[in-house]
Amino acid sequence: MTAQKLSPLQLELLKVYSFQPSQEDLLAVKQMLANYFSDKLISKIGKAVEEKGISEEDLEKWLND
Repeated sequence: MTAQKLSPLQLELLKVYSFQPSQEDLLAVKQMLANYFSDKLISKIGKAVEEKGISEEDLEKWLND
């Protein structure tokens, strides 16, 4: 078994946990992270759609395949 280094994000999250945050605070952090990564993904998809000329119909077709 090899040891793996923690990512910078994991290290920052460990710092948050070291302060014994409330369950409410943990849920808020989780929601913020989910929103951040969701926004980032949506932005990348939008950029790819623009660059590659993907239509709304193409996206609907892929979702329904």
